[in-house]
Order: sequence, then structure tokens, then C-alpha cells
Amino acid sequence: MTRDDVAHVADLARLALSDDELDTFTGQLAAVLDHAADVEALDVADVAPTSHPYPLENVLREDEVRPTLDRAEVLAQAPSVEDDRFRVPPALGQEP
Repeated sequence: MTRDDVAHVADLARLALSDDELDTFTGQLAAVLDHAADVEALDVADVAPTSHPYPLENVLREDEVRPTLDRAEVLAQAPSVEDDRFRVPPALGQEP
């Protein structure tokens, strides 16, 4: 991986990179490609294809109705309430 290669890829991606960034990314991309070459060189003929290296099992529980907190008690703890709901500051800086 050369500095010119990185500059070419950056140009294709329409990225404006400084000289320092070109130097940094040249080294980083070379390290990534070297690692990919190391992985590619491994003999994996006896390794079964898998989507995850660890055995996974479903940890979700069944949906069941359970007691919840009392609405009035929860709203009593809120800093601001309006029409029996939490009142929060506008997200986009505008009042509804």
C-alpha cells in the first residue's frame, strides 16, 4: 500500500485528506491488508462454516403480564407533568 494508493482511494471516495492523514492512513491500511493476508493464508479446510465463534442460545423470556409501578406515584417523581404524562423539553427547540 503506497501513499499514492491511499490518495487515489481517497479521491475516488471524494475525501480530502491532508498530508498527515495520508501518511497515517497509508500505514494503517497497510497493517489492515497485512492482517487480512495473514488470515487468508490460514488453512481453514477443516473448519466448519459458522456465523459466530461462540454457541448462542435464545435468552429471551416469554412475555407475561407483571405488576408495574403506580402511574400517579411515578408522575409524582417527575420534574414536569402535563396531562398525566411526563413533560420534556422540545427535542428540536420548538414548542409543539
